[in-house]
Amino acid sequence: MVAAFVFAGGGSLGAVEVGMLAALGAGSVQPDLVVGTSVGAANAVWFAANPSDVEGLAARWTSLSRTDVFPLRPVRGLLGLFGFRDHLVPNSALRRLLERSLGDLDLSRTRVPAHVGATDVLSGAEVLLSSGSAVDAVLASTAIPGVFPPVELGGRYLMDGGTVNNTPVSHAFDLGADQVWVLPTGYACALTSPPRSALGVALQALTLLVNHRLTLDVARYGSAVRVVPALCPLDVSPGDFSHSGSLISAAYSSTRAWLAAGCPEGPAHTCTGPSGDLDQ
Repeated sequence: MVAAFVFAGGGSLGAVEVGMLAALGAGSVQPDLVVGTSVGAANAVWFAANPSDVEGLAARWTSLSRTDVFPLRPVRGLLGLFGFRDHLVPNSALRRLLERSLGDLDLSRTRVPAHVGATDVLSGAEVLLSSGSAVDAVLASTAIPGVFPPVELGGRYLMDGGTVNNTPVSHAFDLGADQVWVLPTGYACALTSPPRSALGVALQALTLLVNHRLTLDVARYGSAVRVVPALCPLDVSPGDFSHSGSLISAAYSSTRAWLAAGCPEGPAHTCTGPSGDLDQ
C-alpha cells in the first residue's frame, strides 16, 4: 500500500502540521510520498528531505517571527495598493529563509518523494512541481495573490497553489497513493472573531473560498482519505508566528489522542482499537 501525506496551506498555522507530523511518526505512520501546497509545501519539502528530524522542523518554526516572512515595506506596499506593483510584500525575506533551510536541494532528490502544488497565474491551471529547485518551487507555492509576487518558473508565472487546491488530495492519488493522510491547518473552520489584520482577512477569505475542494475530495475517495482533526476553532491569525510552540504542542496531543481512539469521526476512520495500533 502506498501512503501519502498531504499538507494544506494556512500561513503561520502551518505549525499545526508539525505537531501532527510528530504524532503520526510516534504512531509509526510514515508516508511513501508527500504533497504540499502553500505553507504546507514548505513543511512537506523539509520533511521529505529530513524525515527523521521533525524536531528540527519544530525548532525552525518556533524561531520564526512575522518579519522573517512578511517584512514591512510601507513604500512598496503603497505602490502595490496603487497599482504600480503586483504585490504588497517582497519575497526576498522568505527566499532567504528557505535558502537557509533547503539550500540547493532539488525536489527530485529528497529522501521521500516530494511534490509541490502551485497555480498558473495566466490560465488558472493547477501545476504540480516535482523537480528543480526546491526553494523556487516552495516560493511559487507560497506566493499569496496580491501579497507576494508571482514566481516565474519554466516560462510560467506561478502563485499560491491554495488558490485552486489548498489540500491537493487528488494529486496524491494521481501519483499512485492508495491511502492519503491529510494534515490540515484548521484555519477554514469557524472563528470566534474576525481576523484583525489585512493579511489575516485575506488568508481567511482565500481558505474559505477553496476549502470546499477538500470536502468534495473526501466524498470522492471515501475511506482512502484520513483527515487528521484540525485545532478548531483557532483564535490565532495566520500572520502571527508567536504561537508556533503552543500550536505544535496542541496538535501533537490532539493527534495522539485521535490515533489512540481509533481515528473516530469522518470517512477516514479505519484505524483500529484504542491502543492506537494502525492498519497499514
